[in-house]
Amino acid sequence: MGPVVEEAAGEKAAVKKTAVKRPAVRKGAARGGRSASAKGAVKKSTAKKAGAAQAAKTTGATTVVAKKTPGTATAAQKPTAVPKARVAAVEPGELAVRPGEDPWTEDEVSEARAELQSEAMRLRTELDASERALTGLMRDSGDGAGDDQADTGTKNITREHEMALAHNAREMLDQTERALERLDAGTYGLCENCGDPIGKARMQAFPRATLCVECKQKQERR
Repeated sequence: MGPVVEEAAGEKAAVKKTAVKRPAVRKGAARGGRSASAKGAVKKSTAKKAGAAQAAKTTGATTVVAKKTPGTATAAQKPTAVPKARVAAVEPGELAVRPGEDPWTEDEVSEARAELQSEAMRLRTELDASERALTGLMRDSGDGAGDDQADTGTKNITREHEMALAHNAREMLDQTERALERLDAGTYGLCENCGDPIGKARMQAFPRATLCVECKQKQERR
């Protein structure tokens, strides 16, 4: 009985080993099949690409590669600035006048413009001369270290006088240039303080006036 049992046990162990090894063989075969399928797919894809390239060479077709274009830089270009339209010239009769005054005529406006332009030219010349005189006085004051008190006082008075003249000329030039701008804009004759008409008679007497009589008097009383 002892040897028979041992032989039977040996046969069972051999059968178990064989049964265990069979799945491993099957897995290996399955893996081999999958690898073969993948390789076959790669070969097919390569063959298709090669065929397409050969067809392109045969027909002379060229392969176009799409270039990346910046989405925001091209699509969202800034619009070109449109220059503003020039405002049409204001008719002389549209300029402000006080109640009871006749409207401005074309000749009256032309006369006022010519007077303002002439005044602006004169004031620029005067301002330039005053600035040159001030430059000379400042240079002389630096060189006159040995002057007596009388000479020094005279130079100071002359310098202050030239400074006052330059300041006055600069203010009048500014008023004259603003009057020319208002004449072009159609607001000539309107008070810069209250917005009421200055009056045609006052504008003809003082073409660079910027305030009406009432506002001018209030300014002088301050």
